[in-house]
Amino acid sequence: MKLVAYLRVSTIEQSQKGYGLDIQRSAIRAWAKDAGHQVVLWCSDEGISGALAAEDRPGLTEALTALRMHTASALVVRDLDRLARSVTVQEAVLLEVWRREDAHVFTVYGEVLRDDPDDPMRTAMRQVAGVFAELDRRLIVKRLRDGRKAKTKAGGHANGRYPYGYGPSGPIAEEQDALRLMRDLRATGATTYAIAEALTAGGHPTKRPPSTWSSASVSRILTRQAAA
Repeated sequence: MKLVAYLRVSTIEQSQKGYGLDIQRSAIRAWAKDAGHQVVLWCSDEGISGALAAEDRPGLTEALTALRMHTASALVVRDLDRLARSVTVQEAVLLEVWRREDAHVFTVYGEVLRDDPDDPMRTAMRQVAGVFAELDRRLIVKRLRDGRKAKTKAGGHANGRYPYGYGPSGPIAEEQDALRLMRDLRATGATTYAIAEALTAGGHPTKRPPSTWSSASVSRILTRQAAA
């Protein structure tokens, strides 16, 4: 069977063992070889939260498009938490794949079976696992937030590098303007692609070169804002 493989690691997970894109790629490649499948396309999102919807993840959007275009017959991820760290996003993506009656979803532990009205426990168990993946993400964010608060209370700068919108002397006016635009556009339902284009067109400064905004950088900033 022809597969499209999806890899993802969030900004938080990049520094943790076991989450790297290379590790995910190796696990999927070994499983596909043993199972007699062929990976025809590799898609990835690096530094992007699993709580974001598919349209805000370039790699996942590419993978789902490949399935819709019949480039592949199945989607494979190392674990379902690579697909999503939010149960609502997980279920939405699975339903999108399963719109094709002949499409499948795999992890390296086997096939993620479609919902069956005669087996409600199948759906329940999958969703419970998704709830715990979401809880794990929230606990990680809370620990980091608590650490930042403790460091700030002790008189240090909590984030190492200053987050977008701030510098050594406090808020940066131009970057604060960009943050407001991001939040306003997001509130209207704009995708991170559209927000990035608007920021670039408006000449809003990035934190570091290049000066052109990307969907990934917008996603990271909005994710940090939500966590804060």
